[in-house]
Amino acid sequence: MLLVCTLILGSSLVALAPPFLLRQILDTALPQGRTGLLTALAAAMLGLVLLSTAVGVLQSYLSLTVSQSVMDDLRNAVYTHLQRMSLAFFTRTRNGEVQSRIANDIGGMGSSVTNIVTGVVGNVTTLVASLVAMLLLDWRLTVVSLLILPLCVWISRKVGQERRALVLERQQQLATMATLVEESLSVNGFLLGRVMGRTATLNNEFAGQSRTLADLTVRSALSGRWRQSVVQVIMAIMPIAIYWSAGLTGDQGRPALSVGTLVAFTTLQQGLFGPTVSLLQVGINLQSSFALFERVFEYLDLPVEVAEPPRPVTAASVRGHIRFQGVDFSYGDERILHGIDVDLPPGGRLAVVGATGAGKTTLGYLVPRLYDVTAGSVTIDGVDVRDFGFSDLADQVCVVSQDTHLFHTTITDNLRFAKVGASDEEIVAAAKAAQIHDLIVSLPEGYDTIVGERGYRFSGGEKQRLAIARAMLRNPPVLILDEATSALDTHTERAVQDALDTLSAGRTTITIAHRLSTIRAADEIVVLDRGRIVERGTHTELLARDGRYAHLLRVGDTLAAAGG
Repeated sequence: MLLVCTLILGSSLVALAPPFLLRQILDTALPQGRTGLLTALAAAMLGLVLLSTAVGVLQSYLSLTVSQSVMDDLRNAVYTHLQRMSLAFFTRTRNGEVQSRIANDIGGMGSSVTNIVTGVVGNVTTLVASLVAMLLLDWRLTVVSLLILPLCVWISRKVGQERRALVLERQQQLATMATLVEESLSVNGFLLGRVMGRTATLNNEFAGQSRTLADLTVRSALSGRWRQSVVQVIMAIMPIAIYWSAGLTGDQGRPALSVGTLVAFTTLQQGLFGPTVSLLQVGINLQSSFALFERVFEYLDLPVEVAEPPRPVTAASVRGHIRFQGVDFSYGDERILHGIDVDLPPGGRLAVVGATGAGKTTLGYLVPRLYDVTAGSVTIDGVDVRDFGFSDLADQVCVVSQDTHLFHTTITDNLRFAKVGASDEEIVAAAKAAQIHDLIVSLPEGYDTIVGERGYRFSGGEKQRLAIARAMLRNPPVLILDEATSALDTHTERAVQDALDTLSAGRTTITIAHRLSTIRAADEIVVLDRGRIVERGTHTELLARDGRYAHLLRVGDTLAAAGG
């Protein structure tokens, strides 16, 4: 950027030479018939044009490089910062909004970053140099030329304020439209719209959003255009006024200034007015850019709710002793968990059950720090999970959730996401253990099959088994199963449950379940109700108490019988 500014400074000073060369041609070379001088002056003007053009190309290249580097830094900064957010941020934020801020807002800032700097440097240099040169030619005409500048500044400020508000509204509209596109044109959104007969409604809604965006874009571009036109008319009139006033102030019918001086002055006058208009436009663009910067830095300024410790603890070997001590968790003003105390020994199997909204998933997600406790602590082998680095904690704890996410790539790449560098043999072994290998090899492209958006080429049970295979490949000492078999039929569930039993052997496992048939063999079962542990014990002990657990089991059996 320093080099760009240096080039701008140099090119701005070079641009002042042609008017003086022109004055020499008009006042000396042509009247006196000095062809040698005329040739030298013409050659000098041509050389300056070529030099200015070359410098302009280099300046454009450097400006674009700087601009894109800044955009690259900003995109990476926003993406990296959002990766540090807790799960709560993504549950309350529209996905289309996030995409719009990274793509539209940062993309819109690209030209502003360097154009504002280069515009200020170049125009200020040209303006100051032109003003000095005009004063040297004739100070009275210079004073007359400066009288309109306050009016130009006032108009520019008004236009900038209007445009800033319109640009902010336009970017918000872009985010709204991006959200609509992302939700309605995803596989699930398309299916829902088609089967519900809402295609026409979605088309009309998108058309309305698009019309609103088009209107805002036009209003933003034309904001203050009439006022700016007044400035342009005044500046066009000024050279005419200078010629007219020079003729009126002449002595005995002759102009007070030579023709060469007069032409040089009006040329320099454009060097004064042109940069002035450009500076005012830079001010307007700056106001518009503030709207984009506000939206981008609104994300960058978000506090990190789940921060990595400055000096993380490194676990040499993890046995998997999990302990919840006086754990409370609140989501905003809503208290989700109250005074949770659980001690799960290494290799132990804990099951967490309860009605919907009881806090089961939240409890499980505290172990890999998808959330942080509000009070109390969660420890692994006596070390608070908040003292582990994220990568180290991810090596210790693996989560298989009920909402399976697959990337739009091959089966192999989806499985290898759990373990970079995993061999083909390891991938096949994990798939066999998850009871999905036979299906994969029956496909025409086998493990190179593209799974489709969110794995839509596979059934819910097949996606669940792929997720289980991914967890098996990771081979963690602590396993969180959040309804990991919820999408499986009875036959497949038995097969996968056998694989999960094999996977869980020797590992600490926390199973979160609605289907209580999957957790009968747990070493301990805790029953949650509104964030509190209301019962705990083994399956046999809890049945004997005939309390909340027994009630949940009877309700589950009734629903299963009704479904059968």
